[in-house]
Amino acid sequence: METVSFARNKYNDQATELFWQESKKLKELLAHADIHHVGSSAIPGTLTKGDVDIQVRVKQEDFDEAVRVLESLYPADEKGEQTASFRSFYTKETILPLGVQLTVCHTKHDVFHKFRDVLLINEGYRDQYDELKASYEGRDMKSYREAQHHFFDQLKKTPEYRSM
Repeated sequence: METVSFARNKYNDQATELFWQESKKLKELLAHADIHHVGSSAIPGTLTKGDVDIQVRVKQEDFDEAVRVLESLYPADEKGEQTASFRSFYTKETILPLGVQLTVCHTKHDVFHKFRDVLLINEGYRDQYDELKASYEGRDMKSYREAQHHFFDQLKKTPEYRSM
């Protein structure tokens, strides 16, 4: 059973460095893509698992090309959903574990940058998310992922999210 562990401020410099390294590479290969540092490592001072998440947003007509480029760089995330508008990649071969979520703009999975923005502008939601993470410290990852999914479903109902 995989367990989850969190830290605050421990990975900030490495996370920022990894994001800039990877985003530069991605911009060179996918000039049309909109690239975002997302996930907890993109939110200063919040609890994080110590990984970095990048969202690569593209138009539908650019999706297949983006899939080919990302497959040449990173292994597919076998645990992640793979659709005609969403692909997930994951590697531990970087200074911190790296997840890359490829989304078609304005589709079901094009939410990661919005979640980040809502958490950045609302300290109360950040505190709730940190409390959720702290309550799952040392517990199984699957249970945490389910609770996290529920949290983000609730975040979608907030005025801040709906206004984006």
